[in-house]
Amino acid sequence: MCGIFGTINYYLPLDQQQIFKGLQHRGPDDQDVEIIDNLALYHTRLSIQDLTALGKQPMEYNGLIIVFNGEIYNHMELREKYGLEASSTSDTKTILMMFELMGMKMLEEFDGMFAFALYDLRNRLLYLARDRSGKKPLFVYRKEGTYIFSSELNTLYQVAKPEIDYSALSDYLYLGYHYRKSTPYLSVSELENGHYLKIDTQNLTEENITWFEMADNYKTTSKLTHQESVDQLDTLLQLAVNRRIDSSALDVSSFLSSGINSGLITAIAARHSAKLKTFTFRARGSYDESVQAEKVAKRYNTNHTLLEIDFSNLQNDIEKIIGNQGEPNCDSSAIPSYYVAKETKKHTAVVLNGDGADELFGGYRRYVPFKHVDFFHPNNLTKVSAKILADILPIANEKQSYYTYLYRLLKFSSYTDVLKIYCSASSDLFVGFEDQFLKRPLMREISTDLISVNKLPLSSLNKILLMDFQSMLFSRLLPKTDMAAMTHSLEGRSPFLSKELLAFAPALPDNYKINNVTTKSILRDLAMKYLPEDLIYQPKRGFEVPLSKWVDTDLKEVIEDYLLSPNALYPGIIKRSFIEDLIAKKVKVADERRAKILYCVFGMEVWYKNLSKIKAPEIPYSLENSLNN
Repeated sequence: MCGIFGTINYYLPLDQQQIFKGLQHRGPDDQDVEIIDNLALYHTRLSIQDLTALGKQPMEYNGLIIVFNGEIYNHMELREKYGLEASSTSDTKTILMMFELMGMKMLEEFDGMFAFALYDLRNRLLYLARDRSGKKPLFVYRKEGTYIFSSELNTLYQVAKPEIDYSALSDYLYLGYHYRKSTPYLSVSELENGHYLKIDTQNLTEENITWFEMADNYKTTSKLTHQESVDQLDTLLQLAVNRRIDSSALDVSSFLSSGINSGLITAIAARHSAKLKTFTFRARGSYDESVQAEKVAKRYNTNHTLLEIDFSNLQNDIEKIIGNQGEPNCDSSAIPSYYVAKETKKHTAVVLNGDGADELFGGYRRYVPFKHVDFFHPNNLTKVSAKILADILPIANEKQSYYTYLYRLLKFSSYTDVLKIYCSASSDLFVGFEDQFLKRPLMREISTDLISVNKLPLSSLNKILLMDFQSMLFSRLLPKTDMAAMTHSLEGRSPFLSKELLAFAPALPDNYKINNVTTKSILRDLAMKYLPEDLIYQPKRGFEVPLSKWVDTDLKEVIEDYLLSPNALYPGIIKRSFIEDLIAKKVKVADERRAKILYCVFGMEVWYKNLSKIKAPEIPYSLENSLNN
């Protein structure tokens, strides 16, 4: 893992140490910069695969220069397949050799997570690329012939000082995250997963090219029998786990909860890696998974550690946790993710996680209704009946219960608008409170994508799985886990997001994902081979975040300081009276939803205040004077 930063056609002086400092947590082991033509490439290194100087970046090879963040897990296989020289074990070198061999078609060969900038000196073309899922971030600023790109929004802001995009902030509040290429800034976009930019650095023109489209993987249906599918899943998951262990010069560990995602990964990893280190977390007031996790650890004789997560310093840490994201953050699970990564880094540098399994195989309870009813094309009777029931029933006030589940189901069943249906089923923030916005959310990109997905000849279940892959996974889950890990220079690897599993899972029949009301059915069938039976069919729990409690206790003072401040940003977007009434509990809304809305607005305010702390690059007095004259 590393941090990358670069500029095209940017001629103001830069404090290089400031740039490196902004990226250092992503790569504390080394740093360097290459300046050539009108291009500057910065890199900070976290050494994982090749620990020698042969892995140093920026790396040059036969007229090509690259700065690369991520890992190519199958790169040694590709060297053997294509007869490439093997003078080092650097996957960065493999990328350069593969580019020389086949250009950007190489991306289709890679199983990995990556964001890189590759410069072809002969043709003066710069390629910015991201992996299939968008595991590694890359943001691009474009204005008046200048490009700036970075792994970190905070570092990019430090140099570019872009203007705030208030329409994007309105969309953020409604949805709960910045959707796909959207950012809180004008002139700044996130390069999407499965895309690359081809930039002519002489003429300052670009092409945005899609090299991977997840929707294509949903257009075929597997012909394998159920047992053949289970066996194939086993084979592909073993391949994914083993690659992610073998492509590291450091020991690879594994997170281990009581769930089947991490349990399967741990079981397979333990068979491949002698004395695998595993980590389970426990926090006071949260569901304790340690007893169940211990069963798996003992079965596979792992070097198991139970880590206690302490939230006692949350009030002092919360601004840092949100500020590190570089953009408004609405996901309260970023809080435990931060502390989990902090504790894990004390014991290991590389850890396997279960990210992506639920979005690929149907792991969330909210997917179950979509298996049985096409909510994207509801009939009038369904809509009217659901609305009547939702209006007369008491508000569901428990975070997880069958009644809460039924209540939310009725709410999103009552909507006619596809966007409302999706937002209500997923983030469930301001749906129904649209009249509280002074600046109405436009939601153009997600609305367009929802319409496009809804036109595909897919089942209702596959439509929401595809949308969640493109939105919730890419825009919310992966940025959260990446930032939490990289804040502490910890590398997280996700076997379920392997090249092969991204092709395999979408093609499975719906019944293999949701069987009646059983989520991720095929994963549970595979788990029978590896895990204790009592773990396999227990309800999905996850690391519970007591957000409603925190908003009224631990975080009450800091949240109210921000939201009641006369200098707050949100009153230009949402009615101040609505937020004040939420704080005073005068709005008829479930406690958990109230807490989510307040935390979402609070996340935007913390981000906004953090901007004033980001130091701009210093310009010498003589140059500053000439610019002003």
